[in-house]
Amino acid sequence: MKKTIASDYLIYDEATGTYKEDPEQAVRDDVEKHQWAGVLHIIIRDWRLYLMLVPMVLVFLFWRYFPMYELLGCFKIQDEVKPVAEQFYKGFSNFKLLLSGSSSMSTDFWRAMRNTFLLSFYGLCFGFPMPIIIALFFNEIKSNIARSVYQVMTYLPKFMSTVVMTTLVTMLVKQGSLTTNMGILSQLFVKLGLITSEVGNAGLLNSPQFFRAIYQISGIWEGAGYDSIVFFAAIIAISPTSYEAAQIDGAGKLAQMKYVVLPSILSTIVIMLISRIGSLLNVGYEKVLLLYNKDTYITADVVSTFAQRYGIQGSLKGIASAAEMMNNVVGMLLVISANTIARKASDVSLY
Repeated sequence: MKKTIASDYLIYDEATGTYKEDPEQAVRDDVEKHQWAGVLHIIIRDWRLYLMLVPMVLVFLFWRYFPMYELLGCFKIQDEVKPVAEQFYKGFSNFKLLLSGSSSMSTDFWRAMRNTFLLSFYGLCFGFPMPIIIALFFNEIKSNIARSVYQVMTYLPKFMSTVVMTTLVTMLVKQGSLTTNMGILSQLFVKLGLITSEVGNAGLLNSPQFFRAIYQISGIWEGAGYDSIVFFAAIIAISPTSYEAAQIDGAGKLAQMKYVVLPSILSTIVIMLISRIGSLLNVGYEKVLLLYNKDTYITADVVSTFAQRYGIQGSLKGIASAAEMMNNVVGMLLVISANTIARKASDVSLY
C-alpha cells in the first residue's frame, strides 16, 4: 500500500521551507464540515414548506412503500392467520403457475396482460396527443374570458368521481327510455348505420368489440382537458420574440406551431411521454371494474381486475400479488428503456 505523504494534500512554501494547506482545499473541507449545519439551517428557515411536504411523504409511506412488504406473499405459502414474515417460503411457484400453467388461471392471466397492454397502448396513441392539441387550441384563443370558459369546461370531467363518469357512459350507450333499451348514442349509431339494432338493444357495453373504444373515448373526454394544463403552461412560457421572428419570415399559424411552439415544448413532451410509458401497464381497475362484465372479459379484463377477482373473491392472494408484481416489473423496465432511448435520441430525459 502506498504511504500518504504531506505533499499529497499540502503545498510546499519555498520561502519558509514548510508545508501549508491549500486554500481551495481548506474551503472544500470547511464546506463538507458544515454541510449538514447548512441543510438544517435551510430546513429551519423554510419550515412551512417542509411542513406542507409531510402529508405527501406520509401518503407515499403508507400507500407506496409499506405495502411493498406484503409483496413477500408472492413467495410464501398463504396463511390467513400468520403474518407474512412467519409464513413458509414457497419459491416461485405462483409465478410458474401464472406463466406456464395449463389451467384456466394462466389463460386468464395472459389474456389480462394482453388487454392491459392494448388498452394502455391505445391510450398512449390516441390519448397522449389530445392534451397537446387542446393546449395548442387554447393558445390561439385571443379572448381571456372565452379561453377561461373553455378551459373550465374541459377540466370539469376530471373532477367527477369514477362512479359518476361510468354511470354517465352507461346511460349514454345502454340505458334508454321505456320503449327502447338503447341509450342516446346507441340510437344515433343505429340511425347512422354504424351498428345494428340488435347490438344496440343488447348494449354496447355487453359487446366485447366495443369495450376498448368506449374506454378510450371516455378516458379522453375525462382527462384530456386537465392534462393539457402542463403543455399550455409550457406554451405560454415561450418568448413573444420567437413568434415575431417567425412572422417576419412569413410563417403562418400552422408554421408557427410547427417551427416555434412544438420545438419549444419538446422537452416537456418527452418528459410527459416517459412518465406515461412508465404507467403503460398500470390501468386503473376502478373504471374497468365498473364498466365490464362476464360477456366482455375477453377484451376488458386487465391485470388489476384479474388480481381483484382471484385475490379477493377467490382468496388467492399469492397469485394476485404475483400478477401485480410482474405487471409492475414490466412497467419499470419500460420506464428505463424509454428514458434511455429519449436520452440518446434527443438529449432530454427524466433522469
